[in-house]
Amino acid sequence: MRISHSRRALAVATAATLALTAFGTGAGYAADEPESTPVPIVTPDGALFSYVVNTEDTKVRDAVKAVRAIKRADGVVVQAWPQIGVIVAHSANGSFREDVLAADRVGVIESVGATRTVSPTEGTPGSDSAAGVKKDMAVKGKAKKDTTGWTVDEPAGTTAVPDPGEATQWDMEMIKADQALDVNPGSSRVVVGVLDSGIDASHPDLATQVDTARSVNCTDGGRPDRSATGWLPTTSDHGTHVAGTIAAAQNGVGIVGVAPGVKMASVKVVNDDGFIYPEYAICGFVWAGMTHMDVTNNSYYIDPFMYWCEDQPDQAAAKEAVRRAVDFSTERGVVHAAAAGNAATDLANNTTDAASPNDSTAVDRVINSGCEDIPAELDGVVTVSSLTQASDLSSFSNRGLGKIDVAAPGSGILSTELDGTWDLKSGTSMASPHVAGVLALMKSAHPRWKPAQLEAAVRTQADDHECTTTTAGAPCVGGLAENSFYGDGIADALDAVTLG
Repeated sequence: MRISHSRRALAVATAATLALTAFGTGAGYAADEPESTPVPIVTPDGALFSYVVNTEDTKVRDAVKAVRAIKRADGVVVQAWPQIGVIVAHSANGSFREDVLAADRVGVIESVGATRTVSPTEGTPGSDSAAGVKKDMAVKGKAKKDTTGWTVDEPAGTTAVPDPGEATQWDMEMIKADQALDVNPGSSRVVVGVLDSGIDASHPDLATQVDTARSVNCTDGGRPDRSATGWLPTTSDHGTHVAGTIAAAQNGVGIVGVAPGVKMASVKVVNDDGFIYPEYAICGFVWAGMTHMDVTNNSYYIDPFMYWCEDQPDQAAAKEAVRRAVDFSTERGVVHAAAAGNAATDLANNTTDAASPNDSTAVDRVINSGCEDIPAELDGVVTVSSLTQASDLSSFSNRGLGKIDVAAPGSGILSTELDGTWDLKSGTSMASPHVAGVLALMKSAHPRWKPAQLEAAVRTQADDHECTTTTAGAPCVGGLAENSFYGDGIADALDAVTLG
């Protein structure tokens, strides 16, 4: 959106005024809905906080001018993404949000917001040089652990499998990936970006599957760290498990992924405390677009809010920055799969949230339709619910008519673990990589297809499934063609490689 200079001047006065002028009252939700409960992010003087600063345009010169305003407001630029008009900055100035708008002498800044409710544990990496903006623009790509902060809950009750093997992979049978292997196992030209906690590339099922040149660590304040070991897992096996479902090698060892012929890039967006902050995800999505990946898998929601509300200034600015990053990568040929979430919630009719912010003290808050789980509810993202072996909706899975695109297995999924082992995990985190694998197969079979075509096809080709009566007391809404549990149906890997 664009705001006039006179309106921006008014926005400098107070954070409350900023909410009214920079984003508008009632932004993103219907007139008959309540405003969401404010969750102020307190930024006292002397305490370091991380911010996104969004410019009104994607011109490099506007980014340079915004950097100058950031410096005048006692901020330090950590990472500039002029391609999408987003700059990540740190500041210990308690009034940074107001001051940077006041310091914007030429009116290039659209919005600014804090990305978390606590100080960055990684400190302030990078440089505050405006000249670095052009350098960042020129970067080219070559070719949870269980903590209170980890946002992908894994329901209890999973057990280790001491002798894993392909015969136990009921999930691959459900989506017909076992049949698709005989037709097309996927092309090595197709790359899936696994935005997660890192991939253990020493695992026997993954050692040949990782594209190290495209792998990156985004948890250094949102800067792309291309060091040889930065993208490896440290405290979490989550990304390794997800990677195995997508593309574990067909090598006679362990398991086989949905698309064993494709490659994966480890895009580390989970820090050692288990958080995925907006600047990490922004880095991951932009990197996927810059390095010409084909698919991303996103088995997380972005911290610290389970739902990011457009009528809250900080949340709105961060949500806008993530949206721009997703759009950027989509425009460059990347299609995205994302987990629907594990709160057993109807995303189409959700009015409360008691889990946010999760990096400090959560509050009970009222939310409205402008409050969304990101990236799952953003445009251009295939949102995936989780199924049991009996094809029922998993008890933990989110649902929602018009919110779920397709369904896939997510309860008790066997996949790769750290230290060369295999194990079972449950969650919509485990469902989403099945769909990422199907999209990779589809891209292999149809290399010229654009993201919109792939997104439409994965929904069209999904096997229709009737509404089951209830799951955990929740009714299924809709009909055979589309409903709140299965969306357009169960993902079909065989159709992905055989249908035009």
